[in-house]
Amino acid sequence: MKTRRHAKILELIREHDIETQDELLRHLREAGFDVTQATVSRDIKELRLIKTLSGSGRYKYSTGSEGNADMSSKFHSLFTDSAISVDYAMNMLVIKCMNGMAQAVCASMDAMYWKDFVGTLAGEDTILVVCRTETAARQTMEELQKLI
Repeated sequence: MKTRRHAKILELIREHDIETQDELLRHLREAGFDVTQATVSRDIKELRLIKTLSGSGRYKYSTGSEGNADMSSKFHSLFTDSAISVDYAMNMLVIKCMNGMAQAVCASMDAMYWKDFVGTLAGEDTILVVCRTETAARQTMEELQKLI
C-alpha cells in the first residue's frame, strides 16, 4: 500500500502544482487512498520532496529533479576543476581532490541524489562513496574518470 501511495504522490506532483499538504491529501483521497495528514507528512519526508518555484511564481512540491540539469552542470564544473583521481574497491569509491575541495565536491554529489549511492563522506582532500553494488562503483568510477 505504501509503495502504491508513494507512486501516486509522485504522479500527482508531476501532473499538478500541489502547494500544500492539505492539497496533496485531498488529491490522494480523490484517488481512493484513505490517508491522514500525518501519513502525508511522513510520505513527503520519505520521498524527500521539496518545494520549488513553479512557473506561476508559487511554490509547489517537487522531487527536485527538475533542477537536476543545473546541479549536474555545477557538479561537473566543480568535479572537473577539483578532482585528481578516482578509484574503487569492492562497492566503495575513493575520490582524491585538491586540498580543501573534497567537501564542496561531495556536497554537489549529494545534491544530485545518485540512486546507486548509499552514502558519502568527505575530508579535506578525499571523498569516500559507498555504492549499492560493486558494479555500480566500477561504472561510476569509469564515468567520473572521464571528467578528470
